[in-house]
Amino acid sequence: MKTVSLVGSALCLFAFAAQAQSEADQNVSRGEYLARAANCVACHTMPGGDALAGGLKMATPVGDIYVTNVTPDDETGIGTYSLEDFDNAMRHGVAQDGHRLYPAMPYPSYAKISDEDIEALYDYFMNEVPAVRAENKQNEIPWILSFRWPLAIWNVLFFDDETYAMDEDQSAAWNRGAYLVQGLGHCGACHTPRGILWNEAGFDESDPEYLAGAFLDNWYASDLTQSNRAGLGRWSQDELATYLKTGRNMHSTAFGTMDEVIINSTQYLSDDDLDAMATYLISLPAAHDDGEYSYDESTVAVLRGPERRTNSGANLYMQNCESCHVDTGAGYPPYLPPVAGNPPVMDPDPASLINIVLNGSSRLIVDGTPDAYRMPGYRKTLNDQQIADIVSFMRTSWGNGAADVTAGQVAGLRALTEQADDRMPVLRMK
Repeated sequence: MKTVSLVGSALCLFAFAAQAQSEADQNVSRGEYLARAANCVACHTMPGGDALAGGLKMATPVGDIYVTNVTPDDETGIGTYSLEDFDNAMRHGVAQDGHRLYPAMPYPSYAKISDEDIEALYDYFMNEVPAVRAENKQNEIPWILSFRWPLAIWNVLFFDDETYAMDEDQSAAWNRGAYLVQGLGHCGACHTPRGILWNEAGFDESDPEYLAGAFLDNWYASDLTQSNRAGLGRWSQDELATYLKTGRNMHSTAFGTMDEVIINSTQYLSDDDLDAMATYLISLPAAHDDGEYSYDESTVAVLRGPERRTNSGANLYMQNCESCHVDTGAGYPPYLPPVAGNPPVMDPDPASLINIVLNGSSRLIVDGTPDAYRMPGYRKTLNDQQIADIVSFMRTSWGNGAADVTAGQVAGLRALTEQADDRMPVLRMK
C-alpha cells in the first residue's frame, strides 16, 4: 500500500475513531467495542455455550481444529497472559508457550491493529470477560500434518507484521474504513482468494485480488469490489452501510457465515464506522470485468406463458419460489430479496445459491429481533436435479447471465452441508 505516516494524519484518524466510539453504545467499553468489531465471539464461542470459551470446530486444509478458550481463566484460558503475550498471539500468531497459531486465527489481518487498540482489547479480555473453566479440545489433524514449525516459513513468505499506516492521499473516513476492513474486521480472511498454501492473495487494495471473492466453508464469499454484476458496483454507499447494520438492503440479504458477522459484530458499530467501511469498500476498483447488469423482462413471459410447462427450472421456480421472489424476480426487498440482479445469484461460483436453496438460511437477529422471513431449505423435498434446475433458472434469467449448475454440484454440497439452524442465538459479549 502507498502510505505515509504523518502526525497530523494519525491524529485525524484517532479523532475519527474517538468520535465513532462516542457515538456507539455508551454502555460498552472501548475494548468491548473493538472486540465486537473484530467479531472474536463468533469463532471463539460454541452455539449456546459460554461466550469466548472456545470449543468451536473449524475445518482447515490440514484437518479440523478446535478454537481455544480466550476467557481469563488461569488454567484453561488466557488468564496468565501478559500484554506482550496477548499481542504476540493477536498480531504475530504465537501463543504464550511459543507454539505458532494456524492462520485460521486471522493474525495476518490483526497485525494491522494499532498498539492502543491492542491495549484496549487486552484490558477488556482480562478485566471484563467472565473467566470460564473450559478445557481446550485436541485438534483433529493427521500427525504428519500437525507439525507447526512450517508455519514459521509460511510467515516469512506470506505474513507482514506492519500495523496500519495512514494513506495521506485519502480522507480520515477512508482511512478509518480501511483500518476496520483490513484489520479488526478481517474481511479479507473470507472474501480474498487464497493460494495453494492457504495464503490470502493480498491484504489491502494494492493487490487486485483483495476482496475479489472466494470459496470458503461451502459458501462463496462475494466480491466486495466494484465489479458490476457479482460485486458492489451497483450499490450506493448508504445501501452498503445499511447492509452492514441490518443484513439487508434493496439488492441482497445476508446469508451463511455473513449472518454471524451481522449478528455479532457490525450491527453494534457506530454509524460513522459503518459509513467509513462503506467509504473504503466503494472505493475499490472492480476485480472482475463482468459486464453491466441489465434487467431482461422476457423471463416474465416465460413464467406466465405455456412454455413454462416444458421448462423444469421455470416450473419449479413458480411452484417453490414465486410467492416470495415473484415472477419478475424483484422480491419484496429489503425483507425478501430480489433474485434478479442479486450479486450472489450471479457469483462465478454458484456454491452460495446452491447452499441456500438446499439448506435454507439461518435466523438473522438485529436489535434483538429475529427476522420474520427466512429462506426455507429444500433438501428434503427436492432432488439434486430439481435443485440444479431451479438454481440454473435463476442464474440465467432476468438478465443474470450466469452459468448453469449440475446435479453433481448439488450432490457435492448436499454431502458436505446440513439444514440451516433455526435457533441461531445472539451471542452477547457479556
